Amino acid sequence: MAVRTFTTPTSLNETMATSQPPLADTKPSVKPLNGSPVEGKSKARVTYAGQDKLPKLPIPELESTCKKYLEALAPLQTRREHHETVAAVQEFLKNDGPELHERLKKYATGKTSYIEQFWYDSYLNFDNPVVLNLNPFFLLEDDPTPARNNQVTRAASLVISALNFVRAVRKEELPPDTVRGKPLCMYQYSRLFGTARVPTENGCHIGQDDGAKHIVVLCRGQFYWFDVLDDNSDLIMTEKDMAINLQVVVDDADQTPIQEAAKSALGVLSTENRKVWAGLREVLTREENSNNADCLNTVDSALFILCLDYSEPQSEAELCGNMLCGTSEVVKGVQIGTCTNRWYDKLQIIVCKNGSAGINFEHTGVDGHTVLRMASDVYTDTILRFAKSINGQSPSLWTSMSPDPSKRDPESFGDVSTTPHKLEWDMLPELSTALRFAETRLADLIQQNEFQTLNFETYGKNFITSMGFSPDAFVQMVFQAAYYGLYGRVECTYEPAMTKMFLHGRTDAIRSVTKESTEFVRTFWGENPSHQKVEALKKATEKHTAITKECSKALGQDRHLYALFCVWQRAVDEEGAEAASSNSMSSNGYSSPVEAGSEKDPHSQLGSPNRNSMLSDDGSQHASRPAPQNMPAIFADAGWDKINNTILSTSNCGNPSLRQFGFGPTSGDGFGIGYIIKEDSISICASSKHRQTKRFIDGMESYLLEIRKLLRSTQRKATSPKSTRAREAEEKRPDAAGRKGRAIKGDPKAIIDEKEESDDDGLGGYGFFDAGMLLQAIKANEEENHLLKDSTVGFSRRNVGKKLRLSEY
Repeated sequence: MAVRTFTTPTSLNETMATSQPPLADTKPSVKPLNGSPVEGKSKARVTYAGQDKLPKLPIPELESTCKKYLEALAPLQTRREHHETVAAVQEFLKNDGPELHERLKKYATGKTSYIEQFWYDSYLNFDNPVVLNLNPFFLLEDDPTPARNNQVTRAASLVISALNFVRAVRKEELPPDTVRGKPLCMYQYSRLFGTARVPTENGCHIGQDDGAKHIVVLCRGQFYWFDVLDDNSDLIMTEKDMAINLQVVVDDADQTPIQEAAKSALGVLSTENRKVWAGLREVLTREENSNNADCLNTVDSALFILCLDYSEPQSEAELCGNMLCGTSEVVKGVQIGTCTNRWYDKLQIIVCKNGSAGINFEHTGVDGHTVLRMASDVYTDTILRFAKSINGQSPSLWTSMSPDPSKRDPESFGDVSTTPHKLEWDMLPELSTALRFAETRLADLIQQNEFQTLNFETYGKNFITSMGFSPDAFVQMVFQAAYYGLYGRVECTYEPAMTKMFLHGRTDAIRSVTKESTEFVRTFWGENPSHQKVEALKKATEKHTAITKECSKALGQDRHLYALFCVWQRAVDEEGAEAASSNSMSSNGYSSPVEAGSEKDPHSQLGSPNRNSMLSDDGSQHASRPAPQNMPAIFADAGWDKINNTILSTSNCGNPSLRQFGFGPTSGDGFGIGYIIKEDSISICASSKHRQTKRFIDGMESYLLEIRKLLRSTQRKATSPKSTRAREAEEKRPDAAGRKGRAIKGDPKAIIDEKEESDDDGLGGYGFFDAGMLLQAIKANEEENHLLKDSTVGFSRRNVGKKLRLSEY
């Protein structure tokens, strides 16, 4: 059996010290990316053309960072706690801070980014399972042509489009990302395909096969592979060829009873604790060039993994759970859920039996924004290729296309194998035992988490902007208000801000809880006039927008403080002090990107998602770390723990190609919230460890309806239908002579959304201690009228209690 050779992964430290393009990331510029075209490649090399023009990530001023740090903590602390934090910060500024800041600037000299190595270390030293802790997911919209929404057809279409994307990246024909005309860093695209997170006893490495040309298909926990590209990165299969291959794989996998296949579903091992998984990989590779070693190398070096699930999740929440962690279904003591059909150390495209599709991605080297571009282009290409089959003149998304595989000379393909091969692992006793316990542990993880979704279709970006608000800031206040209405307090909240306008930029941390947002939620839930609530909302959103702008310029406080922490830790390590023992001072410590991932970038950050490295296997948090001797005051202070215990980890990532986006909660008592703001709708996916997620989601929906009422009642704007530009121009012109007929104009008051709510469907039940404050306020006038009527009757006694109306029965 022909097996692709996967170069032994090297430490990221070594990788980052090389100068081989495009992975050289310690140079101030990546000029080699824009060098002369390699023979045989397109001359239109645009992908990395702007890299050498990108500025380096700035190191903020120390005083500014400390000031923002105090502002972020103020609404989360009591007066006494904040007083202690202020004292700690002042001590830090007088003593350790300036010296650490100078050390950081010296360290950053000659490096692409002052935070990059620390960032990678925080992810790669993360020891807990990556499933539900690090990997985010995207849920794609269904194919717009219903006939193509069956598993094999949809999967074949998505794979071909993904390969077109791979080709565009490798030939450097992918147009650069831009924001307001400014180019963004494209470096992450070089780490998207052919990469694998490889665990070792001393942390993980990212291994990459730059010449990968095969994919691995997982079906019912069984592994298959075949080549899809030639040595020139051109496609060697048509969509029809791909569909035939995938159908062969499905038919072959069906021949093995799923209970039997589960016994060798080695993908489950990728969900293990990283050190445990590292030991098991050593078992697999114990004998060089053994069958197991070759099988593992084949998986590691694949372009990506295609997971063909046999299940058909019915609800959207179930679909989200399937894309994030798979399903757990035990029959006669055997796990037959889709959780056995994954490999979490790589990029995965997942397709259900009914054609529902999604993406789960390893988050270390890429953020949600990068994978979103891929998902969007792949989804768009599937539509355009279908259009081209109808009209050959239809446009293409790509600068150039692979030669038609059906018309190529067979000799031109080179050494390729397009016939599917099944990887048959040698199930050693150690592996069988490990697989069993890995599966039961994974089933526990899945059972510990729940997912709920909200597809709010009453309004979206258009309405929000028409009211004068930033859509993202507006939705962030949704989370704040809904949480406060449910629990009566504000908690530490995280949102990633993209910093890819800088060379090798990733994300910065937006801390959404501010003095203004806290004042708003208290005003909203109090018995205050509508105009006062709206005014408080304006101030809160304006503050959030201002913070977002600062963070997008890489001037937030979190990354800078974490870098200072790492510089201090390195100094302590070099001195051999016990203060930086691995028990409490590992490099994936507080305020690291792992704690604050994107999406979470997720991620997080899927951004990137907020990831708390102090989360234990069961979701509980470790006790507060002891402060090592001579630790800088700012890091020994309780405020540092507070800002790094994120309860609401949020990330805005998506566009019309996605139905949902999300990630797991970052702490045992927190929520993971992925959201997509579309033109006329808002999609939200919330996860938690069974912390009233449905009730929280319902609170968001109720708030969204109630705040629209308040905005309409205070602004008195005509909420007309989307008026065309032509009609706006017409209304400004005087009536033209000779215009025939009578103009028909609708009643603006009658123009409301189809899903207009009734007058009493507000936020009752979501006030303090479920007091139903809002519901009481809604009925206040009505009850007052009844009291007025009662006062006209000649009774001498006072009316005590609420008078019941017969119409209520």
